Amino acid sequence: MSVRRVMMSADAVGGVWTFALQLAEGLRRHGIEVLIAVLGPRPDSGRLRAAGRVPGLTLAHGDFPLEWMAEANDANQEAAGRWLLGLAHEFAPDIVHLNHFCHGHLPWPAPCVVVAHSCVATWYEHVRGTAPGPEWDGYRRRVARGLAGAALVTAPTRSMLDDLRRLYGHVGRVAVVHNGRDPEAFRGTRKQPYVLCAARAWDEAKNVAALDAAAPASRWPIRVAGDVRHPEGGSARFDHVQLLGALGEGGMASQFAHAAIYVLPARYEPFGLSVLEAAFAGCALVLGDIPSLRELWEDTACYVPSDDPAAIARTLNALVDDRPKLHAHGMRARRHARRYTADRMVARWRDTYRDMAREGGRPCVS
Repeated sequence: MSVRRVMMSADAVGGVWTFALQLAEGLRRHGIEVLIAVLGPRPDSGRLRAAGRVPGLTLAHGDFPLEWMAEANDANQEAAGRWLLGLAHEFAPDIVHLNHFCHGHLPWPAPCVVVAHSCVATWYEHVRGTAPGPEWDGYRRRVARGLAGAALVTAPTRSMLDDLRRLYGHVGRVAVVHNGRDPEAFRGTRKQPYVLCAARAWDEAKNVAALDAAAPASRWPIRVAGDVRHPEGGSARFDHVQLLGALGEGGMASQFAHAAIYVLPARYEPFGLSVLEAAFAGCALVLGDIPSLRELWEDTACYVPSDDPAAIARTLNALVDDRPKLHAHGMRARRHARRYTADRMVARWRDTYRDMAREGGRPCVS
């Protein structure tokens, strides 16, 4: 059965936005029309311009808090569900693709896939070493219901799927579908003596604080690109890294192109699009030693204990002091990154959608 229309949810806070636009652009080349329903904060002008460059993309915005935000509750999430159902009945998609959890159980007019990009419960476990408190009980209940109700649950790594199963129990049919980016958008050039990190600096999972502590001992300056302002208020502060702020696509591509080393001492990272973008640009990778990043990058990266600034600085300096090794690591990362191209991602999603449509919401399991 052919798939002609896909309705997708997204938000404009983190990597889900980049993922959704990349996928929508690729699906359009296969003749698939896409509606993206944006929840949470309204996309800024830069994100809207990026969406405008995707041919035929339809964008809708619903001013509802994202499911992980403090103000999310049953009432506003039910209202968001009604809005999404209304869009679905108007758009008449062949597949509903939710990049969030809590509406997977709704009576959609087409098979529904829920994609696990991140989760509060798994974030707490990996970042703070504990389960979220009782104030998150409603969130956990809504997530569990959405996971159980979806025709298919996917994640970009097996590690993320394993976490979901362990914390939420039975989640039905599952599959790993890797994320992807266009390698032509991230070309390397003559490398310069600096270390780059690109991350939501306010997110403890990205662990920019460890980089800030490592920076005084690093022989090369460490630059951090990304927003320091939390979407719910407040800002992260750092003393030693060079803060570049939130950069547009062109600015980020330039930073990746010139950086010799990319570092992300993440405590929690279900995929890490920034790591992939850096690898395409030929950066040597220094990553937090966590299961998901090991799963994706195998022996092509240098791994560091996420909360050991001294070890991070030593690893960076070892690459700085051994230029042949630095160059070799960058080339290995670039070759390995070819596993995660946008074309491969789009082809896998197209096939997944076709399986779902053919089976009436009962896709093949991988």
